[in-house]
Amino acid sequence: MRLRQPTDFLVLEALESRGRNVATNLAAHTGKSRKNINTRLPVLEDYGLVSKVGPAERSGLYEITHKGKAALVYREKYGEVEDFEELIEGPDARATVEAREAEAGFVRGDEDDEE
Repeated sequence: MRLRQPTDFLVLEALESRGRNVATNLAAHTGKSRKNINTRLPVLEDYGLVSKVGPAERSGLYEITHKGKAALVYREKYGEVEDFEELIEGPDARATVEAREAEAGFVRGDEDDEE
């Protein structure tokens, strides 16, 4: 997995914080060109960090995946570890992402569905 810094992480951050989005909006949120974003989104999709969603195959709407969220959690280790992909797919990665999401939900005051 070869990520382009800071662009790829900026895209992942924008998708995590703002939700599903298209390249034009992601370009505005990241300060990168739409052409650059359009080039990087399919690469990030190939790595499993984002997925294309929407009823139309060519909708251009993307969202971050659990693997993409794990990449953000471990972004400081990118370049330090030999296999970043193995790190973000490891058994601890999903648990870390789920714990972070639960904490964010608590801070936002999300209601727990279980009673």
